[in-house]
Amino acid sequence: MSSSIRPWRDIARRPSRKIHVGSVPVGGDAPISVQTMTNTLTSDAKATIEQIRRIEEAGCDIVRVSCPDAESTAALHEIVRETTIPIVADIHFHYKRAIEAAEAGAACLRINPGNIGSEARVREVVQAAKDHGCSMRIGVNAGSLERDLLEKYGEPCPEAMVESALDHARILQDHDFHEFKISVKASDPFLTVAAYQQLADAIDCPLHIGVTEAGGLMSGTIKSSVGLGMLLWGGIGDTVRVSLSADPVEEVKVGFELLKSLNLRHRGVTIISCPSCARQGFDVIGTVQVLEERLAHIATPMTLSVIGCVVNGPGEAEQTDIGFTGGGAGSGMIYLAGLSDHKIRNENIVDHLVELVEAKAAEIEKAREEEKRAAGETAPSHALAGD
Repeated sequence: MSSSIRPWRDIARRPSRKIHVGSVPVGGDAPISVQTMTNTLTSDAKATIEQIRRIEEAGCDIVRVSCPDAESTAALHEIVRETTIPIVADIHFHYKRAIEAAEAGAACLRINPGNIGSEARVREVVQAAKDHGCSMRIGVNAGSLERDLLEKYGEPCPEAMVESALDHARILQDHDFHEFKISVKASDPFLTVAAYQQLADAIDCPLHIGVTEAGGLMSGTIKSSVGLGMLLWGGIGDTVRVSLSADPVEEVKVGFELLKSLNLRHRGVTIISCPSCARQGFDVIGTVQVLEERLAHIATPMTLSVIGCVVNGPGEAEQTDIGFTGGGAGSGMIYLAGLSDHKIRNENIVDHLVELVEAKAAEIEKAREEEKRAAGETAPSHALAGD
């Protein structure tokens, strides 16, 4: 069934102007991009490059690295040279680090221009960004608001965060620099949502959304899903970072799952599976766990249903590209394109489903390539993953 006749599934995104982070468009009609941040020492170029390559394999669109010192910006030259994903250099106070990062090839600078000193220093950073094709992100955090705003409002609140963001934006605009996006993050999802809602009405630049310092893999995923889910459902957000005390690859996975759940991005295999019960004809939970691992390398969007019994199984299978429904006597039914196709023994489920998914992915990608060749299209150096 076409989504065009399902108005309850459509999300109207907030209009914004479009900027670029390297080859990745952000805002406007561009797909919502997924970001993460390295947690290696940036000065250790080898370790950082290795982590970025794993992040790239997970499908990440943009990666941020912290540049707190000259050793980090010196290593950035090699890091940029050895990776293909656009890199954002995280700068807080020292304007020279921002200039060095731009010279090293950073695609974007995460910086609050009001924190880096005099008008002359701001002018130098803006000129470096212009000279080297860098965009910028103004990053406001509830935990590090300016003292005068805390005195004015008494505590971190949406109004204080938005005022901070607009003050920093005004500095860039006064220097005729408009290639910037803004974030207003807090660890409280309700504060985060309220701040972004106010900011979305106040300025037309793209918004980088995230619930900062959300926690560990489980708790942080839930907290981020609450806050980011509300924002994305309301059409707010042009690029997403899920902040977890976990491997950055996990942040990427959660980011894509959030977007997939809201029908905003499609990458990889979406597995529809039941929680299992006494009716199950095979080990649903164990099978799904193995399938998630075995299919993690597939970037092509498709759906796979794995249901333990015939109560809901056929109905789910009719709505997915590939499906397996448990039956009895140690076997179940394979569905292809919504139609029952053949039976298979339970002990062969995983290998057979992996083979079917890989074959379907190859078929889809071949058709895509033929369409591109027919249209004379070529892919950019870093295309948005899965779309």
